[in-house]
Formats: sequence, C-alpha cells, structure tokens
Amino acid sequence: MAEQVTVDVVYAEPSRQFVRRVSLPAGSTVMQAIDASGMARAIPGLVVDPDRLGIYARKVSPQQVVLDGDRVEVYRPLTLDPKEARRRRAHEG
Repeated sequence: MAEQVTVDVVYAEPSRQFVRRVSLPAGSTVMQAIDASGMARAIPGLVVDPDRLGIYARKVSPQQVVLDGDRVEVYRPLTLDPKEARRRRAHEG
C-alpha cells in the first residue's frame, strides 16, 4: 500500500474561510492538493494563481511537494497596493 499524506487546503475571504482536508499519495504537489480539494469548483469566481500559493505563510511553487500535515494556502490578489494604503493612513492620521 502506498504511503499517504494528509494536508489542509485553505482559502480565506474577508468574511469566511474555506478549509478542505485531503489525503494524497506521498510525493504529491501543492497544485495536486488544490485540485484534489475541489475548492476551485466549490468557490464561485476563484481563480488559483500559481504565483499566490503558500505553505504556512511561506510562498511556494505549484510543484512544491507537500508533506504530511502541511497547510496549503491559496492567496487572494491584493485589492490595494500596500504603499498606497500607508499613504492613505498617513494622510488620515
């Protein structure tokens, strides 16, 4: 019997968080975990950007091999440039 790894695949919106736990064969990648979670089909409008993926808040590539217990994170695009946000806060302050 092939060894399995269990990982959580998560995606957060401002008002809610989605978490799917999946079991995969050892040696599976981040993108395979996301595909197995079915999250892209379950969340309307979700587009998985390969440049916005992480494991425990550390940016990773879609080909990164997942380990048992990993938390695969799908990040949303920024809605406001961080520099612009600082400028607005400084102006308001």
